[in-house]
Amino acid sequence: MDLDTRLLRYFAVVAEEGSLTGAAERLFVSQPALTKQIRRLEDGLGVRLFTRSRSGMTLTEAGRELASRVPALLEGWDEAVRATGRAARVLRLGFLDAGAVGVVPEVIAEFRRARPEWRVELRQCAWSDPSAGLARGEVDAAVVRLPFPGQERLTVRELFVEERGVLLPARHPLANSETVEFRELLDEPFVAAGAETGAWREHWLATEERDGHPVRVGAVTSRPDEWLGAVAGGCVALAPASAARFYCHPDVVFRPVSGVSPSRVGLARPRGRMHEAALDELLEAIARRLSRS
Repeated sequence: MDLDTRLLRYFAVVAEEGSLTGAAERLFVSQPALTKQIRRLEDGLGVRLFTRSRSGMTLTEAGRELASRVPALLEGWDEAVRATGRAARVLRLGFLDAGAVGVVPEVIAEFRRARPEWRVELRQCAWSDPSAGLARGEVDAAVVRLPFPGQERLTVRELFVEERGVLLPARHPLANSETVEFRELLDEPFVAAGAETGAWREHWLATEERDGHPVRVGAVTSRPDEWLGAVAGGCVALAPASAARFYCHPDVVFRPVSGVSPSRVGLARPRGRMHEAALDELLEAIARRLSRS
């Protein structure tokens, strides 16, 4: 069969975690979707790779054989992709939201003028993948918001801290407040990221600041337009202060919030890979500008 490398990545993580739940959290996919992909791989190979039980996923003999070979296979493929990118002079930089990226497009423009032989692709990822493409090997580095699940497996350089506020429907009783206290929002319906995003979702629902007060989820979204639309429709959402500059909707207002921790922005890249001089140069320039912006 012709294999999709994504299936092999999913298999490798399930094999390492020993459970669909832990693997789904690392890959930012739902457990049913991950189950479907593992079955697709098994059907394609014509063998069972795991024995499923309440205690988790145990590799079969065939699964152990594949698991022993997949890491080297994927590393070889990733190196082939990186080598192709180096030959084509392409760097891929992931990001989630315009507020975190800020002046990065200006830095990229300066880099292109200094290194015209290189092309930089700035790729926006859905919030369903807080690693901005790194978890699935889709980018070389990413501007990320911390914390997110799996960041300990990456090399992360924190750049700056940004206060969080709240997006409210323009008709909301608190919309005219100078500052909103978070406790005033505890019973509001919140916009949330998908459950598969784990700590990312919890951070933007401020679960640590709720003192056990349950979260009321009014909508689940993965993109800015959906996010703003859900707020305009009656939900509320915590948001970085930069959201007021980069995301506008006639029926949505931004207000500062007291009682919640800030958002932290960083640069992340895969750990343990050979560094590319051009990528190092670009990331250092981004770090300098974002750290002082």
